[in-house]
Amino acid sequence: MGYKEDFEKIYISKITRAGSAELLEWLKTTDFFTAPASTKFHCACLGGLVQHSVSVYRVMMDRHFDAETDSEESFAICGLLHDVCKAQFYKESTRNVKNEETGAWEKRPYYTIEDSYPYGHGEKSVFLIERFMRLKTSEAIAIRWHMGGFDESVRGGSFSIGLAWQKYPIAVKLHLSDLESTYLCEKGTSSIHGK
Repeated sequence: MGYKEDFEKIYISKITRAGSAELLEWLKTTDFFTAPASTKFHCACLGGLVQHSVSVYRVMMDRHFDAETDSEESFAICGLLHDVCKAQFYKESTRNVKNEETGAWEKRPYYTIEDSYPYGHGEKSVFLIERFMRLKTSEAIAIRWHMGGFDESVRGGSFSIGLAWQKYPIAVKLHLSDLESTYLCEKGTSSIHGK
């Protein structure tokens, strides 16, 4: 079974909230299941975004799920959908790169960003999800702040993330799972390099 099939199986079995079926149908009209997860850092490959989404969900469940306090549906929503903002976001292009062995210039593929809806990262995912399905406050906060210190507003000096993490443990769990997936589980998953 591939990542798309894994994603759909988890999604359909764990997410039963009103609007979830419509959200999944919308995702199928985008490049969500074929898009990369980044330009070069992790899962910069065909289907990388869905691979990353499934990986984050699995790390969340394996490392952080507490059956007494956590919701399987909330973990599925946060893990699988935190990067919905990356659908229709990356484009494949080519550029000339000098072959060091031959000295000849060669066209090489790479991913570039083409953000047609510059709304932010986590906040854009929350907005897109809520076009179809209502999120619990804890889910919206977790998705909004999943980038941690890489978030533009945090780098700009915002302190809201600390309060979010203090009040909503799922936000910390999503961030940690995203980091582990990106930097440990998905190492070496990029087939296109932007160097």
